[in-house]
Amino acid sequence: MQSACRPPLVGIHVSLCLPRSRAPGAFSPPPDSLKPRPAAAEAAPAWSGDLRRGLQPPLPPSSSPSAAPPERGPAQSAANCPQALPLPDSGAEMDVVLQAGDADDWVYKGEGAANLILSYTGSSPSMLGKVLRAKKILNDKAQPAPTCEVFSSSEQLVWGEIPGLVESLKQDCLPQAYAQVMSQHLGANHVDGGVRARVSTEFLEIVGKNVLSSRPAWRVSASAIDTSADSALLISDHSLFSGKPRRSSCIAVEIKAKCGFLPSSEYISQENSIKKQVTRYKMHQQLKFHQGQISKISDYDPLDLFSGSKERIRTAIKSFFSTPQNNFRIFVDGSLGFGGMGGGADTVHPDEIEKCLEDLTKVSGLQPSDFIELLSEAIFKSGVLDKLLATQKLDDHDIEGAIHLYYDIISQPCLVCKNITDAELLHKYSVLHSLSLDKSCKIVRDFLIAATTKDCSLMMCFRPRECETTDSEYDSVFLESVNRTYDYKAYFVDLDVKPLDKMPHYFKLDQKIVNFYTKNGEVRRVPCDSSKGGSTGGDDSKAQLEH
Repeated sequence: MQSACRPPLVGIHVSLCLPRSRAPGAFSPPPDSLKPRPAAAEAAPAWSGDLRRGLQPPLPPSSSPSAAPPERGPAQSAANCPQALPLPDSGAEMDVVLQAGDADDWVYKGEGAANLILSYTGSSPSMLGKVLRAKKILNDKAQPAPTCEVFSSSEQLVWGEIPGLVESLKQDCLPQAYAQVMSQHLGANHVDGGVRARVSTEFLEIVGKNVLSSRPAWRVSASAIDTSADSALLISDHSLFSGKPRRSSCIAVEIKAKCGFLPSSEYISQENSIKKQVTRYKMHQQLKFHQGQISKISDYDPLDLFSGSKERIRTAIKSFFSTPQNNFRIFVDGSLGFGGMGGGADTVHPDEIEKCLEDLTKVSGLQPSDFIELLSEAIFKSGVLDKLLATQKLDDHDIEGAIHLYYDIISQPCLVCKNITDAELLHKYSVLHSLSLDKSCKIVRDFLIAATTKDCSLMMCFRPRECETTDSEYDSVFLESVNRTYDYKAYFVDLDVKPLDKMPHYFKLDQKIVNFYTKNGEVRRVPCDSSKGGSTGGDDSKAQLEH
């Protein structure tokens, strides 16, 4: 690769179906169809014949019981970073096609901008605990695609420095290849590349109709399952532990952390300097509230979660309970127990929060304060957010700098410079336009990798350790308040390649968010520890909106 390897940003996300009969945020017991089932006594047959006779997909290295525990610690140094990306094994593919008769075995579990998440409820032991990520298409063809399907010639320039990534498109295994790219930044033990499963048109058509009533209305209006696709991605359900279910329940948390730092790029214009003081998340909340996308502004501050301070991490977790939006969900044995369907419009009534916490206590045996302590301790100890933050900071030019290089890469006149009259600013941008093509591609590539991690989710799954042993394949955290050790695992999900042609959209949205906040928000400065998740420019304060 052209540049030293630096840890990329990624998030973990697994969305589950919220029963439409209950209010957002309420706790509900897992439906029978989603509860873990006993593992088969014998291994399922190899991948041949009908799906119901059982398939034996290869496990990711991190989920194999015999695999050595992965190393933990800081992100890889440039010296240890692999310089070549091997193409994903073409054998990591099912030998059968999911047909119309298999469609009823897959139920709605959730969705993001690019994929529909389906959970398996059939009888094949080897498929239990799996989810299928089926591609979606936007109903409004004028909108930019949420993820890459085909690389343009310009995208081949951007990604060509990563061996195997461009070639992976020919084998229809881009998600798996890109997962390997992200694993070099986030750690192989925190990224699941999955297995490609071939699907028939009839399977997708039936699944699309079956899940229609379970999907949020705004999602149905925006997108549909892509029935022209010939494959989907089969991955482990990271809201569960693999293997035989145990007596104690498995509790999992999904956190969509968003961007965890304040930018300090010299290419941010003076009129947009508020970006160096207020997080993108806080500013975007104001715009969403104005547009009616949310009914309450979130108390969550990403700088708290990424701060490296246990106390501030606890503060961030507590804020999720009052305004989870699509940033926070709790799962019990693989089924959604707390949180909304996503999209930001979900709010939680105080009575519902109290009821959820009561039910969570009954299931887990943990008081709310114990649960918050368990989660914050695991986040702190694992260091996964350090890797995520380091990857996010690959975006060191900000969209206000990267957008100029985008126009150079696509060999088009810069539409941003066209509207600038400030001579000093034009001079700064002219320096960017004079960069070599290789340098421009690297900056934009880093920006797109960072964009993936700013939009991903982190899934952390917990269960009590049944016997005190150091031989577990999972990491653990000791909770002093209950004198018990808990196994946990952490995975990032929704690590999709961001399309190059979405760069103008990123720029326009950024300007819209900043302009609205500048005109409508009053800002006051308060002390803040910026040594980790705060400003990268040495400013030891942060800004908060004053209502």
